[in-house]
Amino acid sequence: MKITVFADTHRNFHNLKRAVELNLDSDLFIHLGDGYNEFDDVEKMFPQQRFVFVKGNCDFNLAKSQVVVAAGVFNIYCVHGDTLDVKNGTSKLIEAAKDRSCSIALYGHTHLYKTEYTNGVYVMNPGSLDCPRGKNPVTYGVIDISSDGKVNLSIVELPVVTITADDKSEQ
Repeated sequence: MKITVFADTHRNFHNLKRAVELNLDSDLFIHLGDGYNEFDDVEKMFPQQRFVFVKGNCDFNLAKSQVVVAAGVFNIYCVHGDTLDVKNGTSKLIEAAKDRSCSIALYGHTHLYKTEYTNGVYVMNPGSLDCPRGKNPVTYGVIDISSDGKVNLSIVELPVVTITADDKSEQ
């Protein structure tokens, strides 16, 4: 099973759409908040895909967290992270995931990508598709769960697209 994870797109429709287009073989797309408007537009463009969204601190009237079942075995805790003080570490996030019987915890908010395995929980922050911090590139995450239950977390840099004068004349 392949899951593509985004966070903190902050109205960058083009980067979110490109990341989805590059991963159409995904079984699930998860957006971890701060980008509902562009998420809603992209979700409508790809009705055959499965999408999940949780509320970020810049979004309104949506669920703040969600538990998603993946590969029929793994519970994934999806949250933006602002309410769990993730800027100061992942201990509250991991505790919240364990309280919900989740073995994978996903969060955003910091705009800094991260993967780790701590206290029996796989943790991922995919970074930001709009405004990464720490001189990091624009990134998203990919989770691969093999048929034998092995979990692989990857951070993927969104390729830069260069438009030349010739490209503009064709549009």
